[in-house]
Order: sequence, then C-alpha cells, then structure tokens
Amino acid sequence: MLKDHSCGELRLSHAGKRVTLAGWVHRRRDHGGLIFIDLRDRDGLTQVVFNPAVAPAAHDVADKLRIEYVVQVTGEVLKRPPGTENPALATGEIEVLASEARLLNTSRTPPFYINEDIEIEEDLALRYRYLYLRRAKMRDNIILRHRVVKYMRDFLDARGFLEIETPILMKSTPEGARDYLVPSRLYPGKFYALPQSPQLLKQLLMVAGFEKYFQVARCFRDEDSRADRQPEFTQLDIEMSFVEEDDILRLLEDMFIGLVETVAPWKKVIKPFPRLSYTEVMEDYGSDKPDIRFGMKFRNLTDIVASSGFAVFADTVRNGGKVKGISVPGCAEYTRKQLEELTELAKSWGAKGLVTMAVGREAAGNSGQVTSDKVKSVVTKFLSEEQLRAIVDRCEAKPGDLILIVAGPDKVVNASLGGLRREMAGRLGLIDPDLLAFAFILDFPLCEWNEELKRWEPTHHPFTAPREEDIPLLDTNPGKVRARHYDFVCNGYEISSGSIRIHNADLQMKILGMLGYSREESRRRFRHLLEALEFGAPPHGGVAPGIDRLMMILCNENTIRSVMAYPKNQNAVDVMMDAPDIVSQAQLDELHLQIKQEKQAER
Repeated sequence: MLKDHSCGELRLSHAGKRVTLAGWVHRRRDHGGLIFIDLRDRDGLTQVVFNPAVAPAAHDVADKLRIEYVVQVTGEVLKRPPGTENPALATGEIEVLASEARLLNTSRTPPFYINEDIEIEEDLALRYRYLYLRRAKMRDNIILRHRVVKYMRDFLDARGFLEIETPILMKSTPEGARDYLVPSRLYPGKFYALPQSPQLLKQLLMVAGFEKYFQVARCFRDEDSRADRQPEFTQLDIEMSFVEEDDILRLLEDMFIGLVETVAPWKKVIKPFPRLSYTEVMEDYGSDKPDIRFGMKFRNLTDIVASSGFAVFADTVRNGGKVKGISVPGCAEYTRKQLEELTELAKSWGAKGLVTMAVGREAAGNSGQVTSDKVKSVVTKFLSEEQLRAIVDRCEAKPGDLILIVAGPDKVVNASLGGLRREMAGRLGLIDPDLLAFAFILDFPLCEWNEELKRWEPTHHPFTAPREEDIPLLDTNPGKVRARHYDFVCNGYEISSGSIRIHNADLQMKILGMLGYSREESRRRFRHLLEALEFGAPPHGGVAPGIDRLMMILCNENTIRSVMAYPKNQNAVDVMMDAPDIVSQAQLDELHLQIKQEKQAER
C-alpha cells in the first residue's frame, strides 16, 4: 500500500508516530515559508505541514502542489500548537510534519470547486461526475447508502432469507411502464426486455420452494424522469411464502426501525408505523402517499355548502364535485397580496380559484359564537350563520387561523389543496427534516376503470390477490373489489408497494380476463406463471422498498440523483458518457435492425 493510515483516522493517540498518507490536495496555504495542505482521501482530511528547515526536498514538492494533485506524504504526527486546533475536523487536534513527499499525479483545474459546498449547474455535475463524487456531501451519501444496504442484507440473512439473483434479460410483461427492449442477434425480430422488477421471477422462486427470497435488484422503466424517478433504479426485492399481510408489514417495520436506529441515529422515527386505509388517506390528505409529519388534514365541506347561496359551491356539488378545506394555524392576518399569491398557487395545481376565510382573534368557533363579522371572507354574505359555524367547527379552526377552501372535481381538489397544505407547512416550519413518518396504506382498490380505453386496469399489477370476501364482486362490480395490496410511505413519498399474490391458476386467469386479456393472449404472455401456479404454488406475498428514494429521504436531498453514483439527468441522458448514442451500421445489421429516418418538415 502507498499509505499506512487514512486521512481521517489520526488522533492525539498517534502523536509521535511516523505515518505515510496519500490522497488529494484539498486546500493549500503558503505562509511565506511554511506550507500547509489539507490532504484528503475517502476517510477525511489531515493537515500536513511542510517546513523547509526540516525537509527541504519535501518542501520543494509542496511548492509545486495545486488543488486536486495526488500526493504521498510521510512524516511525524504532532499535537497542534495551542489555539490552532480545528474542532470542525475529526483530525483537528493533530497535524503531520512532512519529512518526505512524492507527487503521484497532477490535475487540471477542476471545472468547479470540489472543496466548497456551493451549488453548480446539474449537467456540469453529471458531466464530471467522478469529480463531483469527491465532494464530502456526495461521498457521505454514497457511504451511507452502502451501510443501509449492508444492514438490509444482514437483517434478512439473520432471518433465514436467501439472496438470489434473477435475469436481467427477460420477457416483456406488463408492469405499469414501458419496457426497455433489447434486440436479439440470434433470433431476428425478437426482443428481450430489461426487468421493470423481478416480480414474476420471485413468484416462481416461491413455487420452487425457497420460501424466503431477497435481492438488491436493478430495475428499468422507460418513463419520464422526475426528482424521485430514474430510468434505472435499485430496490430491495423481498418475497415470502406461507404469509399474510401482517407478517410482511411487521418484517418491514422491524427492519426500518432497526435500520434507522443503527445507521442513521440522528433521525427520529414515529413508532409504531400507522396503518391507514386508502379511503382514509385520500379523504384526509388527497394522496395515497401522505406526509403525516404535520396536521392540516382535509375537511369535507360538501354537505355543509351544498345548499348555500354561493354559486361556485352549489354548482360544484350539483355536478358531482367536492368542496374541501384545510385550517392553517395563525395565518388569519395574511394580506390581500399574500392571499392572491395562494390563489395563484392553487390555480397552478388545477383549481379554478381559492376561497379563504380568516377567523378573527375574537372568534370562538367551537362555542358556537362565530358570526359573519368575525370571519373575514368574500363569501360570508352567501352563507348562513349556521353554515359559517359548521365550516369553522369541521375545520377545527381556532381564532387566528386561516381556512383555505377549494371546490371542483375530486382529483383537482386533492391536487391543489394538497399542494397548499405542503406549501403552508413549509412556510410555517411544521416539517421536521429529521423526522421519519413511515406509514402503511392498506385496502387499495384492485382495479380502476380507464375511461379512455374503456377497460379495467390494475391499480398495482395483475398478480395482486383480491380480498377473499370480495371475489364474488369480480363478476358484478370490479371497482368495489379491494386488493390485498399495501404501500409503504414516508414523508410524502412512496417507498414501496407490495401485495399478497394470486397463487391459484384459475383465479389468475379470471383476473387477466377481467383486465382485457383473452385466454390465448394470457397463455402466450404468462404461460410460465400460469403453468407454475398449477404445480402446487404456496400462498405468498412480497414487497420491494426503493433504495434510492429511501436514501434521498435519509440524506435530506430533493432528488434521487444526489444519492446515486452515476444517474441520468432529468431528460434520461447520461451526459458523462453521452448515452444514448448512435451505433455503427454494422451493429445494426447484426441485429437485423433498420433505423427509420424521420422526414424533415418542409420549409
């Protein structure tokens, strides 16, 4: 080895010891004789002193060093002189007096500062990703990711799970997104698909009798990127035989509580994890992945205002829409300009407008004394005293609170009021960045009606089992069938989805038929699964937490690109390697492919 210690491990106990370090020049300071450098490696920083009176040859090397040069240094560990200690560094009580130095490599001037945590344009950070990863924050994110994955592996291994790899080249199957296709050279016109997840393969492992499987699985989905989505991502894939929902939920809860307390102890966890129904969270938060770190639940005001004199409310209810509101604490004195700003925000999420009600400091809604002169709103003249009182009571608004009300179709109300809820929580400092509010969402509908395509589509995937008592509804009212499906959410993000699977071939065929697959197509696309289910498939279920999203939350980042070593940009482009890219005609010929040239628009 070119070093016998790392740059982050030296302490006062090493004083007097001769050590050899190697790393990058993080900072360099020339004090007109003495030269100081902060030497950096993966483990941290050590201050090195070059004194021309002690080691002139080493000082000559230091004189040539620049930022990001790679250097090897040998010297004695010394206690820093009193008053020069650096409490911000783990090695801040010592320094190394260099006796030898060897330049291992030079460096061009980096395109951005590596030793300063300042924002840079993202494509530049991705173009020079190998430099950006040298930054302390990125290094710490990647190291924490390693520790999280190691904990998961150790946790599952201790409970009898086997880590089993599944193929990357597989058959195209419907799992909710577009596949990445790989043409076959040996079989012209045929294609492999990259797995959106190992879903069917892990089910087949249960049929094979392995009972407890896991895999840190790479998955691929050809869909538009966003802050918490990438074309390729990593999930902890888990499947178990002879289980029910509670077995899987308890496993997840135990694993994630232990994980946080072990590898991220600075985070706080709400225990036990709440179990909420899909209907409940849609009603209270307008989202199936709610952030429950703070209140401001939605309150349905539809029945209160259905007969009001305010046309917007009355017409919305008559047309089948909803009227919902939230109470924002302490914002009754918002100015007209601030209220107009909130209205524009609501419109940006699809609402046609926003109704605000400021509850005066002297009002006492819960005691029945709310009157129109104590609630400031443009709609008070259209509402009776009883309606005003009912709105304030249902929203649990206190004196000094501001009620925000949106009317419209359910999806619009949920999106706009949900956006306002997050916005106001941020403004009021109600979101604790170190609090992890995990929750399980249960009782999803098995399928949803696609009005455009005029067919039922699975809410999760076609292999999710329906609640046994709801199976008769498959023939009469599929939209009322509840799935044995569960989501695992945290701080407004879906961490994972999972379900108890269908383990009966006849029921699986029935579900596929309900979703629009003919018997022939079902056999063609899912032969391997349907046949396997006929050979004594055990009851089984699983879940697949997304590691990238979890890491984004643990690291307090706004995008999963900040916790991945080599992500794509927002347009799914690898700007470091210039991918996707064209390939040679010879490669296309081998694959029997022809590129269709798009016609240029006529001028």
